[in-house]
Amino acid sequence: MQFRHFIYAVASCTLLAACGNTVTEQSLGGAVIGAGAAVVVSGSVLQGAAIGAAGNLAYCQLNPGRCN
Repeated sequence: MQFRHFIYAVASCTLLAACGNTVTEQSLGGAVIGAGAAVVVSGSVLQGAAIGAAGNLAYCQLNPGRCN
């Protein structure tokens, strides 16, 4: 059952990824998505927000052409 929640969280993060135009928007968008995924899988909301923010920021900085 836990694996199913993980799959749902990954799918929702992929579908809802929002890069934003600035570093602040990129970080906040990732934090919201990460916190939401943590709630879905009953994890730490703060840890999920931190991982989401870092992941989204890294993706947007490495792939600027894909973030609009």
